[in-house]
Amino acid sequence: MFAKETYMNRRNTLKKSVGSGLLLFLGNDESGMNYEDNTYPYRQDSSFLYFFGLPYAGLNAIIDIDEDREIIFGDELTIDHIVWMGTQPTLHEKAQRVGIGETRPSADLKAYLEKARKKGQAIHYLPVYRAEHRLKLLDLLGIKPGTEQPSVTFIKAIVNLRNYKTAEEIVEIERACDVTAEMHLAAMRTLRVGMKECEVSAALEAVAQAHGCSLSFPTIATVCGQTLHNHYHGHTVKEGDMLLVDAGAETAMGYAGDMSSTICAGKKFTSRQKEIYDIQVASHRAAIDALKPGVPFKEVYELSCRVICEGLKALGLMKGDPAEAVAAGAHAMFFPCGLGHMMGLDVHDMENLGEVWVGYNGEPKSTQFGRKSLRLARPLEPGFVLTIEPGIYFIPELIDYWKAEKRFTDFINYDKLESYRDFTGLRNEEDYLITETGARRLGKKIPLTTEEVEALR
Repeated sequence: MFAKETYMNRRNTLKKSVGSGLLLFLGNDESGMNYEDNTYPYRQDSSFLYFFGLPYAGLNAIIDIDEDREIIFGDELTIDHIVWMGTQPTLHEKAQRVGIGETRPSADLKAYLEKARKKGQAIHYLPVYRAEHRLKLLDLLGIKPGTEQPSVTFIKAIVNLRNYKTAEEIVEIERACDVTAEMHLAAMRTLRVGMKECEVSAALEAVAQAHGCSLSFPTIATVCGQTLHNHYHGHTVKEGDMLLVDAGAETAMGYAGDMSSTICAGKKFTSRQKEIYDIQVASHRAAIDALKPGVPFKEVYELSCRVICEGLKALGLMKGDPAEAVAAGAHAMFFPCGLGHMMGLDVHDMENLGEVWVGYNGEPKSTQFGRKSLRLARPLEPGFVLTIEPGIYFIPELIDYWKAEKRFTDFINYDKLESYRDFTGLRNEEDYLITETGARRLGKKIPLTTEEVEALR
């Protein structure tokens, strides 16, 4: 945890930003995997962590701006809990650690909210992402399913705080990024032809655990890189394969790292793999060079897309004007996802609050295939932490679908593309902090070029 003054200052800033009403924070509870006492690894809600810092299950909180009160609701542990969990701080001691002097039993929360509602006080709450939170919210506020109205004022106030990382947050994020880099280096040193993908994922996940970290998201380690989020680890790696690894560490305080790498199964990439890989690296570097305050990330995305189209045109896979191809959406045959996303206490920072607020500052998102998956488009500002991860993918089902519909025949050479159906896909990803003058990579450098990867093989 940070010093209690950090959480007190965050709450004070939030109160000033929202102005009036009552702010409701639902902390996460334990969740059983297959029966109640066999739980998933516990993770506190990120907004609760940001303002209250307490990584314990069974807590909720309110900030009553009108009454100038901050209260944590929870229950003291019984002797039965202590027998199984060991000595724990009291609820009052937990609250004092983050500068809150008032605590109440969990059962008091509903009565407090009912009183606020009866006197016409605005109750602000956030979108929920767990089913039990939805049920809890319906019960606490006496509303019917489907009538929830998360507070846009509350959402925007939180986004405008959490988007700008402080110096102490950057230290914690960089620690996550350093461990993440070590995870990827372990994968590059471990991978051998004949291994199962799960053997590589086990090796890299052991690095996170050895550093006292958990995973910031489920590991991707796959020879089927054309599937963007492939969590299956059962394939045997063959000579000529590439293993796409997308993995990250999360520190005990909840801050994330997120990196990707593409590794040749043997000692060298094939000449065809290197041709495509080099195009991805060119796109990656162009995007990084463009990062600076004031530049809309949408423009960085479009630049990276153009570089990919230019490279694929040189190989005969695309044709026509690259800029026109990107404007039309033809690039999405090979790059159907976004270029990057905000990162912090969530690996996709505040995604549950809505990309339209986090990454678009309220501006509408595109509905174009490929472009609609861009999670960040707004002008960059100092303090933003984001990922850069262009990729090139050959997805047989997408090839067949677009070819049958004769889509973008002015830009895509389908005859040439047929010979790449089995190529799979690749990407590389790094994490960056936007500074006053440009951008700084966070964490230890991992190999990017084919030559750098091969040096570790």
